[in-house]
Amino acid sequence: MDQTKQKKESMRLDKWLWAARLFKTRRLAIEAINAGQVTLGGAKTKPSKTISTGDELTIRKGPCRQQLIVGATSTRRMSATAAQGLYTETEQSIAEREKVAGLLRFNATQRSHSQGRPTKRDRRLLQRLRRGD
Repeated sequence: MDQTKQKKESMRLDKWLWAARLFKTRRLAIEAINAGQVTLGGAKTKPSKTISTGDELTIRKGPCRQQLIVGATSTRRMSATAAQGLYTETEQSIAEREKVAGLLRFNATQRSHSQGRPTKRDRRLLQRLRRGD
């Protein structure tokens, strides 16, 4: 009976990311983990790593970085509003995401559509912003 309780409290990282709707497919979750975009407790991890409630994840998607604390596990993919109950995002992470979103919005308004493609300098600035340098 203790083993069944253990299974409910912990599960594979890639499955949890998919069930929490942080990635559209498990394949995308696995690729992000292997690319080092998902860390568990500040360290690189593998898709098969077992996570449980209370674990701290950092997920980097483009210029945004999310810091999440696992609140619950679920083997089934659920609606987006219900999936948000599986984790809590730190206040610092929310503030950082809003700041990056504001910078991206500002950058989009500064650029005129008549200018054509971004210059090499513009592309480098955008890449630095996305990486978080």
